[in-house]
Amino acid sequence: PHIHSGEHGSQPLGKVPSHSGDMKLSLVTRSGRELLADGIDFQKDANEVTVDQLMKLIEQLASEGKIKGMKKMSVHRQRITIPGDPKPVALASGKSLAEYNIQDGAVLTLKDLGPQIGYQTVFFWEYLGPFMIYPLFQCCREDVYGRQFTPCLAQRMAMYYWLFHYAKRLFETFFVHSFSHANMPIMNLFRNSGYYWGFAALVSYFVNHPDFTSPDETRVKVAFALAMLCQLCNFICHITLANLRKPGEKGYKIPRGFGFNHITCANYTFEIWGWLFFNIATQSAMGVLFMCAGALQMIQWAGQKHKRLRQIFDGKDGREKYPRRWKILPPFI
Repeated sequence: PHIHSGEHGSQPLGKVPSHSGDMKLSLVTRSGRELLADGIDFQKDANEVTVDQLMKLIEQLASEGKIKGMKKMSVHRQRITIPGDPKPVALASGKSLAEYNIQDGAVLTLKDLGPQIGYQTVFFWEYLGPFMIYPLFQCCREDVYGRQFTPCLAQRMAMYYWLFHYAKRLFETFFVHSFSHANMPIMNLFRNSGYYWGFAALVSYFVNHPDFTSPDETRVKVAFALAMLCQLCNFICHITLANLRKPGEKGYKIPRGFGFNHITCANYTFEIWGWLFFNIATQSAMGVLFMCAGALQMIQWAGQKHKRLRQIFDGKDGREKYPRRWKILPPFI
């Protein structure tokens, strides 16, 4: 059957009127399989149809069993793209179909992203784990290591730093960060939590071990003081990013201010430096491995963001030109 939007505003989006609409779209899978035999007919032109309306209509049609092989298709599970070269263009919430030059007869690709979960929920669990796991190895050391001993200064300060770091992350999750996407695939919860929880146990086990050899106390104190300074700088960077857009604004902005005048991802810079000083104070192989794993991921993200900002702010057609900056780790990257 033909699926229509409302006629002259009198019918709700998704109702089936008795005649064809002004714009018809085809919906297919990535392999090209047609999902709606007769497509989607709208009684509106592209200027009047938004991406959000299209997604709600797809959700409705799926719940009614009218989309082949897709019974559950909430708006959060949908990825709708326009086939393109070299890569497809994804439709974004808040925009109209006209902004993508979608016209009558266009073919759109629908992908089911699977079960989704909120970003805040994922961040909460992945950060709560390290906050709870790390101190267990020090507070329950007799049970873990089978002997009594008194933690040295480096071990005590490492635990305080670790707890402060993840308490800060939890605070930022609920009171500082704003997320460009509401949800992510639910499997990310297990992958991310496995990474953070696993490294928390490994780093804590070796740093809190009774055979741990501490650097001299001056080195420990100076290193952790610098690490805490990096935490403060990282927090300021996150506040700067949170205030980048005015209420209601969307789209990309050029970050400016503390750290960002010279580095595209200054928040990552201070994050990596903080863990570098942590490892100078603890000289733990597992701590170094944890730092390197995180740094490699942040370097990849920074490269992607730097490239995207340079493409958007190319200095053409009245657009601002992105200033020359380091990506993440001056003077190397």
